[in-house]
Amino acid sequence: MTGPRILFVVDAGPSVGGGHAMRSLTLARALEAHGATCVFVGPPAVSELLDAFAPETPRIPAEDLAAAAVREAFDAIVFDHYGLSEPDHRAMAQGRPVLVIDDLANRPLGADIVLDSGPERRAGDYLGLTPETTRLLLGPAYAPIRPEFAVLREPALAWRGEPVQRVLVSMGLTDVGGVTARVVERLRHRVQEIGIDVVLGGQSPSLPGLAKVARRDPRLMLHVDTPHMARLTAEADIGVGAAGSATWERCVLGLPSLMVVLADNQRGAARAMAEREAALVVDIAAADFDAAFDRALMRLLRDADLRRKLAAASAEVCDGLGAGRTAEAFLNLIAAP
Repeated sequence: MTGPRILFVVDAGPSVGGGHAMRSLTLARALEAHGATCVFVGPPAVSELLDAFAPETPRIPAEDLAAAAVREAFDAIVFDHYGLSEPDHRAMAQGRPVLVIDDLANRPLGADIVLDSGPERRAGDYLGLTPETTRLLLGPAYAPIRPEFAVLREPALAWRGEPVQRVLVSMGLTDVGGVTARVVERLRHRVQEIGIDVVLGGQSPSLPGLAKVARRDPRLMLHVDTPHMARLTAEADIGVGAAGSATWERCVLGLPSLMVVLADNQRGAARAMAEREAALVVDIAAADFDAAFDRALMRLLRDADLRRKLAAASAEVCDGLGAGRTAEAFLNLIAAP
C-alpha cells in the first residue's frame, strides 16, 4: 500500500524570506519517512530554495497557486503561506485534510490542524479563526526542525559557556533589506581574534559585498546555501540571528544568542524568549538599534555566566523533535475513516 500524496502550498521571496520553504521541507521529510509523497507548489523563490537544499523534491512552478492545486491529484494539503486564508484553503483542498502552518493568528483558517510554534501562542488566540474541531499544535515542541539538530544536542549543550572563539551570523536566507551586511560590519569592528561564520542564501543582496570583505578579512567565513547549518550552530559559541524559524534551531543546541527582530510577526516570539531569559533581543526598527546591538553583543562576548544561563534556558524551549510529532498527527488525520 502506498502512502498519501501530500501537496505543500508554500510562499517564499525577498519580502517574506525563506523560512516557510525550509520548515515545510523539514515537515515533508518527516512525512516521507512514514511513506508519504510530498510535492511543492509556490512562486519561483520556492523552487530556487528547493534547488539549493533539496533538488530531488518534486515541485510545480505556478503563477496561479489555486489553479495548480486544483489540477494536482493529492490526498491532503499543507499551507505555509500567510497570504492565504480560509476561502483559499477550502477552495484548494476540496474537502481533503488540511494542515496550516501559521505564526500570526490574524485571519480565518480552513484547517483541520494548525501548527503554530510560537512560544507565546495560546489556544484562545485562534478562537473564532478556526472551526471548533480544529486541532491546535502550539509551541516550539511542534516546531519542524531538521533531525540533525537533535543528534548534536547533547554534545553541544555539554560545553556551552566556554570562551568565545566563533560567532554564527544567520539573518535569513533571503537577507531582507541587506541586513546581514549591516550586522557583520558591526561585528567586524567589535570582535578581535574571533571567527565569524556568516550564513547566506545564493541570492542574498549582501553576498557580493561580503564576498569582497571576506577576501581581505580572514576572520570571515561565508556559507552560501549551506547544508551544514546544524554543525555550524553546534560549533559556534554565540549566535546573532533573525527572530524567525531558525530561532528554534538555536534553542535545540542551546546557542547563546542575540535575536534581531526584523518583522512585526517576529515580535511575539522574541518577547517570549526575552521573558524566559532565553535570548538577548534587539529590534531593528528601534531608533537606538545600533547602540542596543553593540551593548548586547559586548555582554554576550564578555559574560560567560550569561552565556551559560542563556544556553540552559533556550535548550528548555525546544528539543528538536517537533517535525515527527506534527507528521504523526497529520498522518493519523489522513488515515482516519
